[in-house]
Amino acid sequence: MRNIGIVTVGRSDYSSCLPILRQIQQNPDLKSHLIVTGMHLSPEFGLTVQDIEADGFEIGDRVEMLLNSDTPEGVAKSIGLGAIGLAQSFAHYRPDLLLIVGDRFELLSIVSSALPFRIPIAHVSGGDITEGAIDNQIRYAVTQMSHLHFVAMEEHKARLLQMGEEAWRVFVTGDPALDSIPQMKLLLPEELSQSLGLELKPPLLLITYHPTTLGAMSPLEEVQIVLKALEQVKGTFIFTCPNADPEGRVITEKIQEFVTTKPQAKFFYNLGQLRYYSLLAQADLMVGNSSSGIWEAPSFHLPVVNIGDRQRGRLRTKNVIDVGLDFKAIYESIQRALHPDFRLSLSDLNNPYGDAQAASRIVKVLKNITIDSNLFKKQFFSLSNNYETPI
Repeated sequence: MRNIGIVTVGRSDYSSCLPILRQIQQNPDLKSHLIVTGMHLSPEFGLTVQDIEADGFEIGDRVEMLLNSDTPEGVAKSIGLGAIGLAQSFAHYRPDLLLIVGDRFELLSIVSSALPFRIPIAHVSGGDITEGAIDNQIRYAVTQMSHLHFVAMEEHKARLLQMGEEAWRVFVTGDPALDSIPQMKLLLPEELSQSLGLELKPPLLLITYHPTTLGAMSPLEEVQIVLKALEQVKGTFIFTCPNADPEGRVITEKIQEFVTTKPQAKFFYNLGQLRYYSLLAQADLMVGNSSSGIWEAPSFHLPVVNIGDRQRGRLRTKNVIDVGLDFKAIYESIQRALHPDFRLSLSDLNNPYGDAQAASRIVKVLKNITIDSNLFKKQFFSLSNNYETPI
């Protein structure tokens, strides 16, 4: 039986891990060893490890790594703590292959710890671009240290091949986070309202704003502009918690101050997947700079006002209205997105990031790929002159 280690660091990557874990459960030739770390173990981010347990998965190891600080120094130290904790985990239990998802800074701890143990790494969602965040550099550093790549689309595969990755290592599977959408029985409007403890008076806005880690403005300046625009909008506001990025806490603090002034606004550290997808299905608009607006919202034909540069470079569909950090422009974009004609224009929208079959494709590769020294030893190629020369 092949042992697949899966590391999840927060709610953002768990949505992709979940359908893969379920597929592994159904495969008699595979078993999973789930390592939970990062934001999952922090009460500040909703202690989402409880959601994993509620889904019925056995947790193989818990690795504490986040310091009680969101300064650049605190984040850098958290990466170091994560490397120490994961090294101890791998020394205790060494999987045959390790699967990771995304572009969070916690992944640097994972790949650097796995390398000395010669554990091959399978990375999900490489080849994408987010020019406005340090995640972009992290994603491509993780690509270089990974041995198998499960990407969302052909464009992402082409980017990895341009980097010199060998073609046999790269698989176009789609994004596994989309697999759960058609299988999930979403909450009805009255059920969602009761679960959130708030009357969902239209228009219903779902708002997630993360620090733009390479932005010209400070996170404080950015969130103040966003909230100034939202002050002019009538409706119900559901805010979700920003990630554990540098200076993320100031965003949380300002949002919490904002919701105290708005009876139709509420802030949640963790909505859980069912409530979150139910909101995507029932909301009139998503506002912020979350990757969910690019990857998941198209599946719900949901209009998105994407603010700032955090998602710059990512392929987006016509549901996304991009706007800079100017409160007047943000307000005008919100009004445009809320117009019935704009929503009607999205009726034929298809999500280019996947067809809800990604997990089965990924697990098929995890089961059948030969795990030997050839998998672990990477060879890079220069493609500059239409011929392959080992570097």
